Amino acid sequence: MEGRRPSPARDRVLETAGRLFYAEGIHSVGVDRIIAAAGVAKATFYHHFPSKDELVRAYVTAQSAAQRAMVEEMRAEPSRDRLRAIFAFMCEFGSGPGYRGCAFLNTAAEYPDPAHPVRLAVAEHRRWIRDLFRDLLAADGDPGAERTADILLLLRDGLVVGFDLDDPATVRGAVHEALDRVLVRKA
Repeated sequence: MEGRRPSPARDRVLETAGRLFYAEGIHSVGVDRIIAAAGVAKATFYHHFPSKDELVRAYVTAQSAAQRAMVEEMRAEPSRDRLRAIFAFMCEFGSGPGYRGCAFLNTAAEYPDPAHPVRLAVAEHRRWIRDLFRDLLAADGDPGAERTADILLLLRDGLVVGFDLDDPATVRGAVHEALDRVLVRKA
């Protein structure tokens, strides 16, 4: 369905589904509920999304695009500052009202088959994050950029779960301390 002109109805369905998926879980929200909440006809829904899985894949892709745009807005910052800004944003978002964990990890939990198109979209987003970390680290002169990117991805995964389960102030402090330890300049 990519390549079609933007449609207000499609956007409304995607926004409504995203809100419901994030708040209640993907498998607990049915297509009929999304159609009713978005105020579209069933035919309109299926014109844009031939299946619920296509809608979920579009949701994951839209979430990824939003994160990529946010990171792109930071491009003028030096690499190390950009990494810290990304984690600061995650800490702010994670400790905010209505936080229900990471949309990507939540989605992956509901789609356990790693070959499913939804899981492939989640995997693509995670590859992008890891590659972003690696590229920023390499630009900052980290000689172990590959391994440090792996560590930062694990830190990211831990913080998005931690903010959902633990005290936000404790998680925020641990994240800042972990970044200080991981991002030590190597001579």
